[in-house]
Amino acid sequence: MPAPRLTSAAFAATGLMFLLYPVLRPSGDDAAAMASTNWVVGHLAAMLGFILLGLAVLGLHQLLGDRLSLRAAVVTWIGAGLTLPYYGAEDFGLNVIAQRSLRDGAPALMELAEEFRYGTVAVTMFAGGLLLLGIGAVMAAVAVWRTGVLSKWSAVPLATGFALFIPQFFAPVYALRIAHGVLVALGAVWLAVEMWRSRTA
Repeated sequence: MPAPRLTSAAFAATGLMFLLYPVLRPSGDDAAAMASTNWVVGHLAAMLGFILLGLAVLGLHQLLGDRLSLRAAVVTWIGAGLTLPYYGAEDFGLNVIAQRSLRDGAPALMELAEEFRYGTVAVTMFAGGLLLLGIGAVMAAVAVWRTGVLSKWSAVPLATGFALFIPQFFAPVYALRIAHGVLVALGAVWLAVEMWRSRTA
């Protein structure tokens, strides 16, 4: 299968995962939300999305062939590597804590969730990883713009989505987080379409 086709599939799957993430993830952060199956599936979708994004940006570099897109791939991989441990703990660790809290009638157990979430090392890795993912996406968008191999604007929505990844966590209503997922999905699908077209160009 040609590289552009694989990269197109990776971008499309990335978009789907980041749309499923806010749609499936419960809107609350209480024990009932964290103990649910949707909590696990939603966060798992995000983790798959980060992995797929790294593969997609690497494929983008193979098409563009410039140094900036290679650097974008490297930064994206490092960002994903720093982000995934936090998401894994959020997904599986908090789910176990929440289930035990509900089963044993021990709401104090949920304090462990807060201690993890705001632990210095954990939150620093998490924020640093997401920041690097945003930087990598912007670098990729600049590479697309400069090379002219794909539509100049095609990588801008995805870059915007990842630049807003940290701010969207502070959205006052959960619907804005879903809107953010839609933005990332549309941006990824646009790049998928551009990559698909490039295989016959």
